Amino acid sequence: MKINMLSTIIKEGTKVAHQKVEAVIVRKIKAIQTEADYVTLLKGFYAYFKAVEDNTNPFIDQTVLPDKDNRRNSSYILNDIITLGGNIEQFPQAHAPKVTNTLEALSSLYVLEGSIMGGPYIVQLLQKNGISKGFSFFEGYGEASAAMWNGFTTVLNAQGAEETDHNQAVAVANDTFYQFGEVFN
Repeated sequence: MKINMLSTIIKEGTKVAHQKVEAVIVRKIKAIQTEADYVTLLKGFYAYFKAVEDNTNPFIDQTVLPDKDNRRNSSYILNDIITLGGNIEQFPQAHAPKVTNTLEALSSLYVLEGSIMGGPYIVQLLQKNGISKGFSFFEGYGEASAAMWNGFTTVLNAQGAEETDHNQAVAVANDTFYQFGEVFN
């Protein structure tokens, strides 16, 4: 009997939510014409990533995720907003899923960490629309992106080894996707 890894189970279980949110965000990105438009998009990303981080940080430290301090976070988005001359006082409302344990926190972070893989595509879309700076967040980990993703999924898979955890992990990840989409609706 083959044992499915939690990261694979979450990927399969969130496919619909992922596609819906991705479609919303890609439409927003393709509509960007100015740096001010880009700042507006980044503000949505910042508000949501910060909300998720605030909810997950109590459950995720270096004992859980040893390279936590080297991972991309909302501070990169804030730096990009500042680089673009954006106002950092007003952000859209964002509600992250409530998490109550390490597995739920990692399941929510799965969505944020997974977004790294689409970063280079987003940068290309923005550059096609004349945006030339403010990419530190979307550049992710550069050449190390695949290794960082693999490191994250290794931690996630170790935490979610019990089959009884899988449904809750998928539910939290789906909620994370849907709540992210709400920031842009």
